[in-house]
Amino acid sequence: MPHSLILNLLPQSPIYPQFLTGRHYHALFLTLVSSVDPALGEYLHNSKADKAFTLSPLQIQQRTKPHHHSLQLSHQKPIPAGTPCWWRVSLLDDTLFSKLTPLWLNLNPEHPWHLGSANLYITSIQGTPQSMQPWANACSYAQLYAQASESDRALNFLFATPVAFRQGTYDTFLPTRECIFNSLLSRWQKYSGIELSNISFESIYPSSFNINTEIVRNYDSKFIGCIGEISYRILGEIEPNTIKQINALADFALYAGIGRKTTMGMGMVVRR
Repeated sequence: MPHSLILNLLPQSPIYPQFLTGRHYHALFLTLVSSVDPALGEYLHNSKADKAFTLSPLQIQQRTKPHHHSLQLSHQKPIPAGTPCWWRVSLLDDTLFSKLTPLWLNLNPEHPWHLGSANLYITSIQGTPQSMQPWANACSYAQLYAQASESDRALNFLFATPVAFRQGTYDTFLPTRECIFNSLLSRWQKYSGIELSNISFESIYPSSFNINTEIVRNYDSKFIGCIGEISYRILGEIEPNTIKQINALADFALYAGIGRKTTMGMGMVVRR
């Protein structure tokens, strides 16, 4: 069962920009895991395989309803102490979620966690949809598949953080149907337990797009990807079951992300 969890955070000291990077977010998550299961934390740290979680960049809490799931990719100035923030963690399999259950159930809002040199508290965790927090959600794989439409041919995506795909030894930033849906299919097949057999993406064609490349600089490195909105449409005489499978993958994008470095804040995607 995939979960999209929002961790509400309150820094007790300033968070400096050099610690607001994908590498530091990844380290913070592994620290959280290791606090309840050191062996699992070590395994996730050493594993080179596709991992069953994704992370967002740290976000400053807005007082108004967020606009179009928009996210701040980087911070040029320190986040002051006492500034309410949030951080999205998605978990793609029940095993990982269950192992972390003690963390959620025994959350101590006065226990400091460390992001670089900053101390911060996890004040609460949201796991269900909220009007002020559209990134929080949870849905079983069986529900995702059962609720997927057999007739909806419109596939509209918002790339909230940069998306890139590995092709051979290089990255590509162009979100072709093969790149997007093969990325989603790979994670669906690995974690859902529901096989999508004989699925084809040849009927999917781009219908509109407003995208551009974005560079995220992490001080010691940089990541280039595609952000913006892109729409596809399923064309031709297509079996309802195939349309259903494609829609299930599109809905899954909220949890799985797309492309590379989803465990470091990249590839966050939502269906519109």
